[in-house]
Amino acid sequence: MSRTARKASATPDGHRDPPNVGALLRTTYQIIRERQSAVLLKKGFGDLNQPLLNVFLYPGPDRARPSELAERANMTRQSMNYLLGQLEELGYIERRLDGGTGRRLVFLTTRGWKVRETVLGAVKEVEAEWSSDLGRQRFGDFLATLQQLSPIGGTVGLPALPRRGRATPRR
Repeated sequence: MSRTARKASATPDGHRDPPNVGALLRTTYQIIRERQSAVLLKKGFGDLNQPLLNVFLYPGPDRARPSELAERANMTRQSMNYLLGQLEELGYIERRLDGGTGRRLVFLTTRGWKVRETVLGAVKEVEAEWSSDLGRQRFGDFLATLQQLSPIGGTVGLPALPRRGRATPRR
């Protein structure tokens, strides 16, 4: 840790506060993102950067509306459409009208599905390492706790994440 970082996290009496839950979650998430980037680069997907990977956030972009993807990534629709345009030019997605609803949806191409598989594989690698380091029981408890706390975990009726720029959800 740099001196600047140490000074910034020290209390007035010189003691360092332990990292809070937000910092711990962010840094462990960064480990996963870095692994995903390394594996993608190794497998020939060097044209994908972190902003473009935000489109692939769980549960993935296939058959989603651009506005849904923007909400998941906590960005404006305009920003998401810019990223979708780049991904379309690179051959990872297609935007088409859904015949049944007439809405514009995102569809993964074969290349896009390979990215999704690669990203998930990288996460599985990290999970296996953490399970090995912590032991299966502790890692299982860790996953169960995250699922319980997460709005997407499905085990607790927590409210949805706040939507950017709107007080009430659109129907």
